[in-house]
Amino acid sequence: MNLLLLDPAQIDPDGRAQVAGPALVHVREVLGKDLGATLRVGVLGGRRGHAAVVASTREALELMCTFDEDSPPKRPVELVLALPRPPVLRRLLAHVTAMGVQRIVLCHSARVEKSYWGSPALHSAEIDAHVRLGLEQACDTIPPQVEIRMKLRPFVEDELASRLDARRLVADPTGGAACPCDVEGPLVIAVGPEGGWVPVELGLWAEAGFECVHLGPRILRVETALIAVLARLGVA
Repeated sequence: MNLLLLDPAQIDPDGRAQVAGPALVHVREVLGKDLGATLRVGVLGGRRGHAAVVASTREALELMCTFDEDSPPKRPVELVLALPRPPVLRRLLAHVTAMGVQRIVLCHSARVEKSYWGSPALHSAEIDAHVRLGLEQACDTIPPQVEIRMKLRPFVEDELASRLDARRLVADPTGGAACPCDVEGPLVIAVGPEGGWVPVELGLWAEAGFECVHLGPRILRVETALIAVLARLGVA
C-alpha cells in the first residue's frame, strides 16, 4: 500500500478520519506509522494528499487529512478481457487498475469455462477489493469502470463495431502484425483467453474493424500477455 485510500463517509467536514480494522493493522505493522507520523492518503473517487496521525488507541487511529493533489491522469484505454480463471482475474484487476486503464469489460469466449461465471471473484465486493489494491499500489483514487458482457457477439456488433472514436486492436497469437508501440489517443484492446480467440471470434473482431496483433511466436499466459501488451502500447 503506497496510499491509504479512504471512503468519503470516513472523513468529516474538518478533514478528520478514523482508521480501524485491517487498514489499521497495515498502517501500524507494515507502514510503521503511529502517533505523530504522516502518510499519503486519498479519497476514493476524489483527490489525494497527506495525513498526520493526531490520535492513537488500540482500536483506531485518528488522522487529520489534507487533500490537495489530483489523481494521476488515466490513458483513454478500454480493455476487453475474456474472463480468465478466478485467481488470475483477481490479480489482473489489481495490475490493470495500477496501470491506469480507464475501463475493463469482462466478456465470454468459446475457450472460457462456463463455470468461471459463477465464481465469487465476480461479486461486486470482490471486484472492488482488488481494484482498490491496484489504486493503493499506484497512488490513484479514481477506479476504472468494470463491466460484464456475457454474450460476445452482441457486445462486439452492437457496442464496439460503431466505435470510430478509438483505435481498436485484438491481441491473438495468430495476429497479422506485431503489436504497435506507444499508441497515442483513445484505444480499445481485446485480449482473449488461454489459447487465444477461436477463428469465428477473430472473424467477428475483424468485421467490427479491429486490427489483429501479436507479441511474437511464443504462446504466453493471459496475465503475461496482457501486461506485455499494455506496456508495449504505452499505457503505463
